[in-house]
Amino acid sequence: MNLTLPNLLSILRMALVPLFVVAILDGRPGRALAIFALAGVTDALDGFIARFWKLQSALGAYLDPAADKLLLVSAYVVLAIPNLQSGLTVPAWISALVITRDIVIVVVALILHLASGIRRFPPSAVSKVNTATQVGAVILVLLSGVSDGFEAPATVAIYLVAALTLASGIDYIYRSNRMVDPK
Repeated sequence: MNLTLPNLLSILRMALVPLFVVAILDGRPGRALAIFALAGVTDALDGFIARFWKLQSALGAYLDPAADKLLLVSAYVVLAIPNLQSGLTVPAWISALVITRDIVIVVVALILHLASGIRRFPPSAVSKVNTATQVGAVILVLLSGVSDGFEAPATVAIYLVAALTLASGIDYIYRSNRMVDPK
């Protein structure tokens, strides 16, 4: 196992997930926001360090996206629990949509690997925009629990997440079909 600094930062991000969830469950959106921001810093740092010092590894190729998905899925699950925090609650159907898309992507990637030997399934531009929007929406939802004035932008962001999640899911299905049958 190759425990480079970027891999350790991804593991740290995973370790922050329970702290983030507990902060939400304890009704402390400010603390949750700080933990989420720290997790974001570890994400930026691990990518920068891996590229700049050429510390990319096979393990890191799995750890980094796994840490990202674990954090975002956890956020969308706990932020959908009604009356848990004073701010906006993410509609359960949007959380289900976000989680289902991620599960579909993992299953499709696994099937592509097992059936066709395809090992690389890089994210598309729409997927990257979707992920950034998901992160922004979580930040705005947490801010809505900390301060007034963030519920309207958080609501817009959440519905934008729904639209981009659908678009990204459709894009992944389209791209996976082209990988198997490139006509």
